[in-house]
Amino acid sequence: MSKLGNIGARLHRGEISYDFVGKRKIWYGISILITITAIVGLAVRGLNMGIEFKGGAVFTTPTHMSTSVTQAENFAKDASGHEAIVQKLGNGSLRIQIAGIDTGQSDKIKQELAKDLNLNPEKLAADLVGPSWGQQIANKAWEGLGIFMVLVVIYLAIAFEWRMAVAALVALIHDITITTGIYALVGFEVTPGTVIGLLTILGYSLYDTVVVFDSLKEQTKDITRQNRWTYSDIANRSINGTLVRSINTTVVALLPVAGLLFIGGGFLGAGTLNDISLSLFVGLAAGAYSSIFIATPLVADLKEREPAMKALTKRVLAKRAQATVEEDLAGDHAAVDDDSADAAPAVVGPRNQPAARNRGRGRPSGKRR
Repeated sequence: MSKLGNIGARLHRGEISYDFVGKRKIWYGISILITITAIVGLAVRGLNMGIEFKGGAVFTTPTHMSTSVTQAENFAKDASGHEAIVQKLGNGSLRIQIAGIDTGQSDKIKQELAKDLNLNPEKLAADLVGPSWGQQIANKAWEGLGIFMVLVVIYLAIAFEWRMAVAALVALIHDITITTGIYALVGFEVTPGTVIGLLTILGYSLYDTVVVFDSLKEQTKDITRQNRWTYSDIANRSINGTLVRSINTTVVALLPVAGLLFIGGGFLGAGTLNDISLSLFVGLAAGAYSSIFIATPLVADLKEREPAMKALTKRVLAKRAQATVEEDLAGDHAAVDDDSADAAPAVVGPRNQPAARNRGRGRPSGKRR
């Protein structure tokens, strides 16, 4: 068995563990700090919305263009007066996006760009995107997100309980906030692919969370009938028992996404992959983090507010305190017995002689001649 597999088996059996729930205040603090940073990034820099949301024109050149991306950006800016986003496609053509222009401006810009790029205007393809279409996409995305959240809460409340539904909802909001904040800080363009990526990561995040919740549900059956474990103890065992599984699934999911982001978008220059790959990469990592460090500890916090769980915690702590006192007393008694044994004199040697001399007095000692 591999070393990681051996660790996973020992974690599942409870032979080793890490106190995730006991250190939940640390994780809450880290998450709050990251979330605040993401919100500040959104407020200060904002999202770099793609042309699909703002409207504008997209110009595509023929293949195998000798013009560099920087030159094309300068040509587009001079022709339109707006900042342009230029991407070099795999076939060598250039995709030039200019937001915030209408049909009349598009024709004029097309003529200027063709002249600067030494092209026949007929060979420069132009596609117009209206802002109303982008607004429809945004509205549909918000509607889909809202419906997804409602269905998640209803399902978890029925399959588990409302506290787990609340914790899962908080974890999902946490993941979305961090992912959008990273987009704002990095400055990547937000496209419909980004929206698809955001909706996709919610499913992955929910999967990891439900795995831990299912284990927690099974282990907390009839929890009030025993006095050995608190709800937090069992929640921590559930996290440790599924920890290696969560890590494995997350790593396996992250590897191909990392290939899209760093190799496809970075090394090969396929910038069109960045919009969806960044959201998937950040979202998958945030989802794995929130299922372990946010969702389950939050369930433990909410659950231990119940009167029955408070009474259980009180009984468990009292029993542990009593066991500690008994161990201390047993240790003290053992120490006293050892001291008494050391202090008792050994009756050997000359001290036995008087008894030996008196032995046989008053009795005949034998025949006398």
